[in-house]
Amino acid sequence: MKKVTLGCVLLSVCLSAAAQDELVKPDSVRNIDAVSVDGLRKKKITTAIKMAVSVDEYLASSEQISFIKRGAYAWEPLLNNMGAERANLTIDGMHIFGACTDKMDPVTSYVESNNLAAVSINSGQAGSMHGATVAGSVDLKRKNTPFGSPQKWAGAYQAGFEANNQQIFNLGNVAYSTNNFAADASMSFRTAGNYYAGDGEEVRHSQYNKFNTSLGLAFKTSELSALRVDAIFDQAKDVGFPALPMDLWLSRAFIGSVSYKQLFERGIVKAWDSKLYYNAIEHYMDDTTRPENLVHMDMPGWSTTYGLLSKLNLQRGRYSSDIQLNAYDNLSIAEMRMYPQDRSNRTMFAYSWPWVTTRYAGVSMNNAVQLTEKSQLHLGGALGVNYNDAKYVEFNRIFHPGASQTKTRLLPSIHSAYDIQFADFNFSAGLGYGHRAPSVSEGYGYYIYNSFDRYDYIGNPDLNNEVSYEANASFGYNKERFGIDMKANYFYIRDYIIGRIWSMGSPMNYQSVGVKGYTSLDYATLVNLSLKANYHISHQLHWDGLLTYARGQDERGGNLPFIRPLSYQTALHFKHQQFAVQTAVNGDFTQEHYSPEFGEDETAAYTIWNASADYAFKISHYQAKIQVGVENIFDRYYSTYADWGNIPRMGRNIFSSLKLDF
Repeated sequence: MKKVTLGCVLLSVCLSAAAQDELVKPDSVRNIDAVSVDGLRKKKITTAIKMAVSVDEYLASSEQISFIKRGAYAWEPLLNNMGAERANLTIDGMHIFGACTDKMDPVTSYVESNNLAAVSINSGQAGSMHGATVAGSVDLKRKNTPFGSPQKWAGAYQAGFEANNQQIFNLGNVAYSTNNFAADASMSFRTAGNYYAGDGEEVRHSQYNKFNTSLGLAFKTSELSALRVDAIFDQAKDVGFPALPMDLWLSRAFIGSVSYKQLFERGIVKAWDSKLYYNAIEHYMDDTTRPENLVHMDMPGWSTTYGLLSKLNLQRGRYSSDIQLNAYDNLSIAEMRMYPQDRSNRTMFAYSWPWVTTRYAGVSMNNAVQLTEKSQLHLGGALGVNYNDAKYVEFNRIFHPGASQTKTRLLPSIHSAYDIQFADFNFSAGLGYGHRAPSVSEGYGYYIYNSFDRYDYIGNPDLNNEVSYEANASFGYNKERFGIDMKANYFYIRDYIIGRIWSMGSPMNYQSVGVKGYTSLDYATLVNLSLKANYHISHQLHWDGLLTYARGQDERGGNLPFIRPLSYQTALHFKHQQFAVQTAVNGDFTQEHYSPEFGEDETAAYTIWNASADYAFKISHYQAKIQVGVENIFDRYYSTYADWGNIPRMGRNIFSSLKLDF
């Protein structure tokens, strides 16, 4: 069985790489220093209120991403109100698959805010560059220090404290560069106790401890080429999940890659970037801290992935293109072990993921044609082959006699968009079509207990591909002091995969009320709407606001689970010289379109008020900033549509942090 310790041994051989894993602005190609990040500006990993945030808190500030929460750690991201099985979640383009059947180790849990430079979000089939998808893609981009001359050191240190759950965190990173060599490293540690809800009630089993470190080394091999090595090691221990009947004893991950980048001054090919990567994850859930459980259970899991990325950037005249090869091999294993009160006597063993191998290979392409100075046409697509093999398919054949041990699927996709800008207005419209294969749990899961609806779930290896038809549009108006942006997308998803109650089979977990099998609906529909605005009241004071709405229904008009109700955010920011104050209000309306079939009930509307203040100053030659703030100022007791089992959110939380830059 693959262990993360093997990856740690490999660290000395391949610390991991990404030869400046960024796209080149072809017009400025002169040497390897001329690099940008996919045409995107790097963003500070902060929110409107806090400068020291977790990756989850930062992503939650996007109008396209929401989260299912089962505690204070490792939230499950939803893109366009769809779960991780329908999205590509990657780190620098690398595919990483969690080792937990309860989704308690999403990709986002294996990085920290101090080793990220930016997050690239692509909606729907525009995210197919990294492989088959329905919801889109979220690519977490690590910091990559550029080469520089003369030699230069840079870094930052951030420390803070949050009062509600006694959280202490320390985040540090350092970078060094010369004309031919660049290095960056980071280290972070977070520890937190149980948090308290708005009524002062302690939410037991909500503590966590997390350690994360990363290292990147880049070597210029010529004026137009570079080799880069990167590695991430992440470890979480003693993590409580109050919404689940068990907690996390240990989660460990090693993520490594080696890449080579070559730029070209002449010809249609402007850049070629290739990467080999490896990651190994081990995840151990158990209920040793839950003596009230009548029967005890351990749920260890392992996930090992080898992969290849190779991308070409082309440009000639008004035409540009990205062509990318994606290939990976993943092995997912999850066990389920039951014990009586005396844990020395094991009464049951099963594979909830029966040694499932997934191999994928595909080619993706994005093309752009500049029609005029104000308009652009985009056309892209992907063609992939997905192969699955279950070593112990006998578990699946209990419920699906004759179920395939191996399955090969063809996954095509195509998307197009037209953008135009005139005066202060901009408009875009697009269409998309794509397939995705069932996830490991949907295809091969065996008695995966869902504590939300209290059913055991069974996979089906012979489910049809899920097929998505998508339409999207956006409209914007931006002046010097005022701006407004509206976005909408619509998904018609054929053979939508979801769990439905079975009459056959009996539950294995004593807490279960029945068994559900993954099946395909004829179709489901999903619409997402957002309205964002900002107004600069004065040079020192500005306002921004956001409204979002989503609606998801199945073929019978029933509600899909975990669809966000009408929600809002509004914030005021004031800055005078080195002093700044910000205040924000956010909330949801009542969740009326809930799904009782999946354990949901009506969640009440709520409004939360937050505020913070910060001051920037110098300590010797170092830039420093101190911040103090309060979340949930009125200590509101509330739970949202996405809180597993209606666990309450955190009550009033006073936080402080100090950051030093050098």
